[in-house]
Amino acid sequence: MTDLVVYNASQVATPTDDAELETIRDGAVAIDDGTVVARGPTDDIVREYPPENAVTAIDASGATVLPGFVDPHTHALFAGDRADEFTAKLRGTTYQEILAEGGGILRTVRAVREATRDELVANLLQQLDVMLAHGTATVEVKSGYGLDVETEVKMLGAIAEADDRHAIDVVSTFMGAHAVPEGMDADSYVDHVVEEQLPAVAERDLAEFCDVFCEAGVFSVDQSRRVLEAGREHGLKTKIHADEFERLGGAGLAAELGATSADHLLQSTAEDIETLGDSAVTPVLLPGTAFALATDYADATAFEEADIPVAIATDCNPNCFSQSMEFAIELACNGMRLSPASAIRAATKTAAAALDRTDGTGTLQVGSPGDLVVADVPGYEHLPYNFGVRNVETVVKGGEVVHRD
Repeated sequence: MTDLVVYNASQVATPTDDAELETIRDGAVAIDDGTVVARGPTDDIVREYPPENAVTAIDASGATVLPGFVDPHTHALFAGDRADEFTAKLRGTTYQEILAEGGGILRTVRAVREATRDELVANLLQQLDVMLAHGTATVEVKSGYGLDVETEVKMLGAIAEADDRHAIDVVSTFMGAHAVPEGMDADSYVDHVVEEQLPAVAERDLAEFCDVFCEAGVFSVDQSRRVLEAGREHGLKTKIHADEFERLGGAGLAAELGATSADHLLQSTAEDIETLGDSAVTPVLLPGTAFALATDYADATAFEEADIPVAIATDCNPNCFSQSMEFAIELACNGMRLSPASAIRAATKTAAAALDRTDGTGTLQVGSPGDLVVADVPGYEHLPYNFGVRNVETVVKGGEVVHRD
């Protein structure tokens, strides 16, 4: 008996190794033992995998089937509320000015330090519920609102517990080098991250990646290199916040270190794009951040013209408070001028590459994890075309229905 068969879909759409987005009209997907075993025209699939013999059968008439979305960059674990800063930004106050006044990241740090682990777990589970309803099947979540050993460990422990309790696969990133805490200078704090935080995190096996905010006024290229090299010595793979507000050289550092991803890249130049293209680094663009800050978007078309696939992510955090990969796809099209096919690939297959997932995550290829969404649209183009609403109606994770309207 097959675990799950989705059939009669108006369209099945998935990125493949050979196509940006392969589409099958009147398509179907069969999943068994948690993995995709077949996809193709409905007549062919149901002949081999009859819906009546499946544990779960979904008639997707009039709908589109896509891989489960992958969100490769979030700060979704936090406490407190910064809605007033949103209002301040509308009056013209900059992100850097808010941070300099003790707001922004540092304000959230104070709230997270005061929160209990149980409160943090509950907060993250709430965010994950919303993400799941919008089609996210795999998400990365960073620490970085602790800035001391105790709180960074508390955050990463909460992320691990939420991963155990929620249907979404949660990938954990240590980002102790997210900001310089009050009362310390950057060099001294980097010493603390390298000598105290990283060993504590590694000893408890709490993270897969190490990230750093390489930015003017935060951590220099040399300071960032030191953190990331120390992370690698502790067995953590490399990510980097690069070239968000100023072109500091973070993209080049990512290429130098062989990072899994370089994220933001709003200020990256043609030279930086060429450098990343010569490496195996996956560029992760965050259109929601540009939207929230009312700034220019990253130049996604420059990457596309250089034949470098990009990933997109929500960057869900108190300063960019969106949990929806559907919205990220919409902004990638309307803000960064990606085609719908490119935007969906960026939210699935390439996003999985940004998390070093090489098992077919973000695709519906045979043998890939059985993660998919059923969206109430007649074709994939309608996902960004019909913007501002939730189109996802069913989410399947590992062959099991984990969300259904």
